[in-house]
Amino acid sequence: MSSKPSIPKGTRDFSTEEMQRREYIFDTIRQVFRLYGYQPIETPALENLSTLLGKYGDEGDKLLFRILNSGDYLSDVSMEELLKRDSGKLSSRICEKGLRYDLTVPFARYVVQHRDEIVFPFKRYQIQPVWRADRPQKGRYREFFQCDVDVIGSDSLLNEYELVRIIDDIFSRLHISIITKINNRKILSGIAEYIGEGSRITDITVAIDKLDKIGIDSVNAELREKGVSIEAINKLQPLLSFKGDSDEKLSKLEELLSLSVTGLKGIAEVRTLFSYLGQAEMKGKVELDLTLARGLNYYTGAIIEVKSTDVSIGSICGGGRYDNLAGVFGMEGVSGVGVSFGADRIYDVLKQLDLFDDTSISSSEVLIVNFGESETSYALSVIELLRKLSIRSELYPDPVKLKKQISYADSKKIPFLIIAGADEIQNNCVTIKNMTSGDQEKVSLNELRSYAEKNFKISR
Repeated sequence: MSSKPSIPKGTRDFSTEEMQRREYIFDTIRQVFRLYGYQPIETPALENLSTLLGKYGDEGDKLLFRILNSGDYLSDVSMEELLKRDSGKLSSRICEKGLRYDLTVPFARYVVQHRDEIVFPFKRYQIQPVWRADRPQKGRYREFFQCDVDVIGSDSLLNEYELVRIIDDIFSRLHISIITKINNRKILSGIAEYIGEGSRITDITVAIDKLDKIGIDSVNAELREKGVSIEAINKLQPLLSFKGDSDEKLSKLEELLSLSVTGLKGIAEVRTLFSYLGQAEMKGKVELDLTLARGLNYYTGAIIEVKSTDVSIGSICGGGRYDNLAGVFGMEGVSGVGVSFGADRIYDVLKQLDLFDDTSISSSEVLIVNFGESETSYALSVIELLRKLSIRSELYPDPVKLKKQISYADSKKIPFLIIAGADEIQNNCVTIKNMTSGDQEKVSLNELRSYAEKNFKISR
């Protein structure tokens, strides 16, 4: 007996229902991206390893999926090299390509490679899968989608404002309550200078970024292990417990960081951003969070992280300002800012809160009952009319019992049934049944267009 087929660990099949729900998320995100003037690009699933290696740190490099060279990939490898079993060096000889780890580095490569074709500032969005050779676990996969939106070639803080508005708009449309946390890398640098440990900014911020997860005592213990002095740790404590709204926090920071040029610049940037946001009608809450330090080595200005207020699941969107994205490929001085939406976590939030509208993601809006060969011509004329109106419609392919066709509509969550039998043909009409309420009414063919436009959902 043959074994049952399977897929690699950390990957998933998606059923039709799951795909309809995922497409609802992607379509919502895509619509908002386009509303704000961002344009789509796509990059290959494969990138040269020279593009990917060294961009994510040692741990990131270990998580890259490498692809064996075509043909006799061992032909240039000596027996001595094989016997040494140095997988790192060996893979560099037999692998020249890898699966992309994220969408950001390929975007940087794209910008530099196509710089003569791009109009700056360049506003792009990208919705594609990425791959990481991580240990699979709940909520963490080896293949998953990222939904990135970035603008590159502009230093203006209006870009940060626009991204926060995009975040608020998308989650408002998805009916997810959120809190958007904002900080600034320059403020964090100023704090490190203030406590006398400017050279340990990475150690300090990596530790305080864990405050919500491990608590203040564990954060302080980690700082001591990293070599941060007791005096500096004590000086840091008041900054981790600032109370008040964002403006009050910034005022206290201005006093403490008055001697830090970098810190004061970060405060000014945050003030400007919050002044812009203060003029907007925001649905979600926005706050300054001094413990936020995501991707510190990568970001240079604003840092943004979004969490659901109703589901404990970690961040569902995040990003920030980077001053030298393209610099890794030789195009210096081009600043950008962007955020990435986690489609998989957003899906989990919507599912947990029961926010998916099954009628809006059903495969069809209308099912036309099949009564047999003599009624087929009439049914086809009805479905042609509906499809010209962009009503998602289908005709059941076989003239089976009505009960089976109704069961089919129920299982696919099709909200309307159209009956076009001998009686309807004789009277030049159709009977429309609402599958939710059970109500049904006869509608003449002359009135079907206006009825459909008023009662059926139009496919966009």
